[in-house]
Amino acid sequence: MTRSFRPKVVVADDHPGALHAVRKLLAEGFHVVAAVPNGELALHAVAQFDPDLVILDICMPRLDGLLTARELKAKGFKGPIVFLTVQEDEDYIFAAQALGALGYVLKSRMRTDLLSAIDEALAGRAFISSISSQSALQWMRKAAD
Repeated sequence: MTRSFRPKVVVADDHPGALHAVRKLLAEGFHVVAAVPNGELALHAVAQFDPDLVILDICMPRLDGLLTARELKAKGFKGPIVFLTVQEDEDYIFAAQALGALGYVLKSRMRTDLLSAIDEALAGRAFISSISSQSALQWMRKAAD
């Protein structure tokens, strides 16, 4: 999808393959201003580039995605946050939601879900990948309130 406005995105993931896949997936419609391997560098990138959206892995060295999201909010970042993770555990899902994340995408569903999650998040709506627990339903209900 080609856009006239290409939102700026910061991506943080400690797996080089995941960073490459996200950059490739977003290449046409978004401007990935930074792709970094940990939350600490994500904080610096957000301060430097003022992105429209941040994509975070949950489990990263130095500063995990949940702590990074908390720090971003504490520093006044107003843009949406989308988590891209392998974590299906309800505790992670609820923690992401409590931090105000609008997206929760499983890496196994990245190709089918990430662009939709980003579009929904940029529109101020929640998106969660299909997960086999009740967490997804609860997330969507809370987001609709």
